[in-house]
Amino acid sequence: MIDTIATKAVEQNAEILTDLAKKIWEHPETAFHEVKACEWTAEVLKNAGFDVEIGYVGMPTAIRATWGKGHPKIGFLGEYDALPGLSQKVSTKKEPVVCGAPGQGCGHNLLGVSCVGAALGMKAELEATGKEGTVVFYGCPAEEVLTGKAFMAREGAFADLDAAFSWHGSAKNMVSLGTMTGLNSAVFHFHGVTAHAGGDPQNGRSALDAVELMNVGANYLREHVTSDVRIHYVIKEGGTAPNIVPDNASVWYYVRALSREAVEDTYRRLVKIAEGAAHMTETELEIEFMGGCYNTLNPVVMTNMTHEVMEQIERPQWTDEEKAFAEALNEQSPQYEAIKAAGELEDGPLSTCVAPVSYENGYGSTDVGDVQHIVPCVQVMSATYNLAAPGHSWQITACAGMSIGMKGMLFGSKVMAAAAMKLVDDPKLMEEVKEGWKKQMKGRTYKCPIPKEIPIPQP
Repeated sequence: MIDTIATKAVEQNAEILTDLAKKIWEHPETAFHEVKACEWTAEVLKNAGFDVEIGYVGMPTAIRATWGKGHPKIGFLGEYDALPGLSQKVSTKKEPVVCGAPGQGCGHNLLGVSCVGAALGMKAELEATGKEGTVVFYGCPAEEVLTGKAFMAREGAFADLDAAFSWHGSAKNMVSLGTMTGLNSAVFHFHGVTAHAGGDPQNGRSALDAVELMNVGANYLREHVTSDVRIHYVIKEGGTAPNIVPDNASVWYYVRALSREAVEDTYRRLVKIAEGAAHMTETELEIEFMGGCYNTLNPVVMTNMTHEVMEQIERPQWTDEEKAFAEALNEQSPQYEAIKAAGELEDGPLSTCVAPVSYENGYGSTDVGDVQHIVPCVQVMSATYNLAAPGHSWQITACAGMSIGMKGMLFGSKVMAAAAMKLVDDPKLMEEVKEGWKKQMKGRTYKCPIPKEIPIPQP
């Protein structure tokens, strides 16, 4: 088992870290509004001796905190934004703290703090041994809207790192060499002419007709894209009454794919469909580009090294109370029977092992992919909720506010801190990581998907 200065430092700071995670859980803040989470996180880092910048690259709730000197320069990518409508008590029943309020349904109260713990661990070992290296913690706003790190990257963040680590809560302890999708997000606004739908329909030009024709065209497009492409939408505005021709209507689209090139090509074709719908209905089209992110690119050498480290770190020991809590949640999950049939619950309601390196692609998205196209970056995942919990659910919120989530968070901190020190201790390994990542990039360079003219949102 690995038991180093770095991992011991995480344990020594466990009370500070869990207190911070609980405060962020108790005060959930949504994307670009993480004011308290940013303030509290920065305070812990300042107290630990880091040089801390709040409002980094013009983002009010972004943080860059550094300690040390020289190379390797290792980054840790913290997040802290909550999800709308997922308020939940620490309870085995769906029981909001405040109905309709946000909650940590993706466990980001743990996410940022796990990376703080890793930064503290790496700093402690560098300080004790006198080894050269720089620790950089990034507080990254707005992951849930998939633009925070892209905005940061657009302004030059991450480019000076040698490598980076991210962490996310999960049902399992694992790392992956699979790919998650890149994404473009845009709202298509159509503007027409209103009229009485019964009395003088000939004078109307329906914006809703344009939305519906666009959606028909998009659904036909599905037949002529590669199998990794996902296109989904919701109508945001469609009129007020059947007897009034809608002069304004809008539809919000996500385009996802396993490569940035496929995202951009499919989005280009979707824009043509929108333009065609506007021509057919004699309406005006306005496109509000919301942002985009890259697909993930997991560096092979660094991912395999991190998996080896994870196998050697002592995993959380679950109490009978924690197991009972998780089992009660599992039994309410729509995924329960399928997961049970697959044998995933044979060892209990919570993960107790380290899964093999996954090669399975995922069709969700994360802006960690943007960083992975700038420097080698591994996303570590560790068990912080019950095995059958649906993604972005009240069950995850409940676990993120209690000991189950806290234990998994600290385990993730230890894995990242120990893996980071492997890169410090072995310059040859660091070079192998970089060379392997360059081969995966195949000569490509990162180009931010968010144009300069789109301003950084303000709280």
